Parts: sequence; C-alpha cells; structure tokens
Amino acid sequence: MKWFCLALALAALGLPLRGEVGSAAEPLFQVDYSNPGLIPASWTLTLHPDGSGHFRSERGDGAGAGSRRIETPDVDREIQVSAEFAARVFQTAQRKKLSRSQCESRLKVAFQGWKKLRLTGPGGEWSCEFNYSQDKEIQALGESLMAVAETIVEGARLELLLRHDRLGLDSEMEYLVEAEAAGRVQQMEAIREILERLADDPGVMERVRKRARVLLAKAGVREQGVGSREWGVGNRSLASEILARLLGCEGVL
Repeated sequence: MKWFCLALALAALGLPLRGEVGSAAEPLFQVDYSNPGLIPASWTLTLHPDGSGHFRSERGDGAGAGSRRIETPDVDREIQVSAEFAARVFQTAQRKKLSRSQCESRLKVAFQGWKKLRLTGPGGEWSCEFNYSQDKEIQALGESLMAVAETIVEGARLELLLRHDRLGLDSEMEYLVEAEAAGRVQQMEAIREILERLADDPGVMERVRKRARVLLAKAGVREQGVGSREWGVGNRSLASEILARLLGCEGVL
C-alpha cells in the first residue's frame, strides 16, 4: 500500500519514481474498448495518477455517419482529466485488485461492448474484462470511462466542424451540453483546448460560445478576462492532497 500511495503522490507532483535500476515506475491504468457496431469500433485510454494520459481510437467497419454530415476521424492524442477522476479510477482498480472481484457477470444482457481494464505498477498487476458486470463499482467505472472516451471523440468532432462546418457547431454543442448534464459525457477537461477556442472565437455563433463557456466552467476553468483562463481545483498544486484524501493514503506517506 505504501508503494502505491508513494507512486501516486509523486506522479501528482510531476516527479518520477525511480526503481533500484534507475527505470521509471509508477502505477498505470489502461482500458481497451471494442464494439464493432459503433464508431469508433475500438479505442484505448491510458491514465497516469496525475490525470495525464493518451487516447487512441479506430473507426472500424461500422455503418456510416447517418444523420451526421461529418464523421469523426480516428483520434490519437495526449489527454488530461482531473486529478480527482484519476484518483477514483486508481482507487477502484486497486481495491478490486485486492478483493479479486469477478468482472464478467455472464448474464444474458444486451451487448454493451467489451471493456478490458488493466492496472500495472509497483504493487503488481490487475486486469478485468467484461461486457456487463454485476459488481456495481466495476460497472460504474466502465461507464465513466466510456463517457470520457465519448467526450474526447466529441472534441475531435468539434475541431472538424470548426474547420469545415461552423454552422454545424450549434447543434453539436447543444448535444454536448445535454449529454454532459445527463452524464453521457464526462471530464470536459479532456477537450479544454477546443472549448476555449470556441469560447473565444467571434466567428462562431454566440450560442456556441456561451455553451463552450458553460462547459469550461463545469470543468473548473475560471474566467480571468477575455482570452485568459486558469484551472480551478484539480490543478497539480492540489493533486497530492486530493489523491491522498480519495485513496486513503493519509498517514501512509
């Protein structure tokens, strides 16, 4: 437990954790998702304890964009989620590793897509693959990660619309605000850059700019004047305190 807490604290502060042979070591969480009936059909999200990570998606051979005039391209980029969200992910994975909970329910339920979760680090490894889990925490974790992936894909779509169909941004931003309120997308921090571009762009509709500002506010980004913003809670200066509180590491380090 002490190794786990130490790695998370150092990662939150942006410091490397070195092993005896000098190689970097820290907990790493990864989720691989696949559903050939969706677009994208597969994606991989990796997270570090400080909320930094990487997202990569592949379209697959599913049906076309349907009513959407512009289809989202494959995504391959670095991303950032909040330290609080990352802490909950690592906390849940660590707890399930210790309890050895069964993932797949094997019940006859609708296919939701295969989710393969994996935690690696100094404390050992844990993996879990499921379509639907009767373990409420594992099922909720899978749904949250899918919502983050949807956020990232939507961000890529907004970038495409900004370049090629600015009028289409109106309906897309309306959808995004509604989806965020319903929990279908989470962690607006992951698409902060495009939201800031939309909020500051006089060439897009005012409704689009207002909705972008609403989503930025929910991501904890505070206005500091025109074109100037800063993170609220969730910045690195608070990350170690947040992680310790959420992971029960207080008194361990």
